[in-house]
Amino acid sequence: MHRQFLKNETARLSILLLLIVFTAFFMNLGGAPLFDVDEGAFSEATREMLISKNYITTYLNGIPRFDKPVLIYWCQLASVSLFGQNEFAFRLPSALAGALWSFSIFAFMRRETGNRTAFLSAALMALSLQVLVISKAAIADALLNCFIAITMLSLLNHYRTGSKAALIGAFAASGLGMLTKGPIAILIPATASCLFYLQLKELRKWFSLIFNPHGLLIFLIISLPWYILEYQDQGMAFIQGFFFKHNIDRFNTSFEQHSGSIFYYFPVLLIGMMPFTGLLFSVTFRLKTLIGNPTNRFLLIWFCIVFAFFSLSGTKLHHYIIYGYTPMFILMAKSVSPETKTGLLSLWPLLFLIILGSLPLLLPGLAEQAKNGYASSVLRAAAENTGLPFMLLMAVTALIVLAIQFLPRWSVEMKLIGTGTVFALLINLFIFPLAGKLLQEPVKEAALLAGKARYKTVMWKVNYPSFLLYSESLAERRDPLPGEIVLTTADELEKTGKKAVILYSKYGIILAKIMN
Repeated sequence: MHRQFLKNETARLSILLLLIVFTAFFMNLGGAPLFDVDEGAFSEATREMLISKNYITTYLNGIPRFDKPVLIYWCQLASVSLFGQNEFAFRLPSALAGALWSFSIFAFMRRETGNRTAFLSAALMALSLQVLVISKAAIADALLNCFIAITMLSLLNHYRTGSKAALIGAFAASGLGMLTKGPIAILIPATASCLFYLQLKELRKWFSLIFNPHGLLIFLIISLPWYILEYQDQGMAFIQGFFFKHNIDRFNTSFEQHSGSIFYYFPVLLIGMMPFTGLLFSVTFRLKTLIGNPTNRFLLIWFCIVFAFFSLSGTKLHHYIIYGYTPMFILMAKSVSPETKTGLLSLWPLLFLIILGSLPLLLPGLAEQAKNGYASSVLRAAAENTGLPFMLLMAVTALIVLAIQFLPRWSVEMKLIGTGTVFALLINLFIFPLAGKLLQEPVKEAALLAGKARYKTVMWKVNYPSFLLYSESLAERRDPLPGEIVLTTADELEKTGKKAVILYSKYGIILAKIMN
């Protein structure tokens, strides 16, 4: 029976996809401290939920946090209850969401495209740079992407087969998405499916689909109770904070200085899809052929809606564009053929590795030119922690990527997956820990020191929610008084001229006692 199982193509590809997913999302999951601001904020809000036993309203530093609905916090709460309060536990829900996201693509698309193209779609997605990063981050976006993908692929399945179960599945997934990040989980599927049925001149069918009574009931059963309970707990503060500030205002204005031009997402797309960026152009060259197929039109509309909506939004964050990655990776996999020249496709990852490898030569100069003292400290630390070994690592990685393209017995698909796996290993085992060491290790070490000494700390002109998590305490954000302990940066301390006893200092992060 075991041999028969392995002879089955679906089983073999499922096992291979499982290995890819483990490499991309789970390998070294706890290998770096939580990154601020987002990872620190989500994880600290979960810690405060655990302490307060208030499982409806989330708090950050003792203040209600209306940024996101509650599902990601419940997931993190379950994880830390099982594995303790550590980086692995806080990130585990995102990694699991990434895994479900990948297998959803494989399961839904193998009926449409066959096993191999469905497998390649899921593998390309899992091994791409931006998806790999977001599925290791202790934030809500991997979970939301998973639910948006399931919603959209279920709608596609319903269009192709008329399956009532697929339609109910779409409503259930959108309900979970609504509980993860709010109205965006409805907006993308509703808008994309409306445009799809509109171009089919079947808008009446779309209305009957979108207002399906059984589907709406499932959606409301899943999503509505928490919204009612949260309103009862917080009243209009919740409506103003969540719906108006964190949804409407994010589109209308530049929120928290996250702005950018209408072309913001073009470079994000090119970098985020590494090392498979070259396949974007394969899709572009085949557009005329692709749009002849209704499924492909559905996928293109999905991607274009996401790209256009967030390009027009006042607030721009790099991970917003990932909501449209699923259809693009499916189209990229469809564009691959035995004639695809992987040598040309490898130019993008090779260029990326060359740029990374040259950083040790550029960092000292960049540190000198940096106007911000903290940035200068981090750049100097980066120069000290890279150097020749880092350059050699990038060179060896580039040679391996290049060598893969010349393996005679490897198919085009295996060369692409091999390149992606090499990239995933590089990111997870070297880049990810290095970034954590430079940016977050000082904050964690300062927090552990403050927590052990039971300091009542003031965060002075900085915002590091992870400090609250690691110190297991709250901290006011204000100017300090004489005698108080502060977390700040070296340049802020120098600018004010305040005398202080330095308790901890590393890479520009300072924990100090103010003397005057």
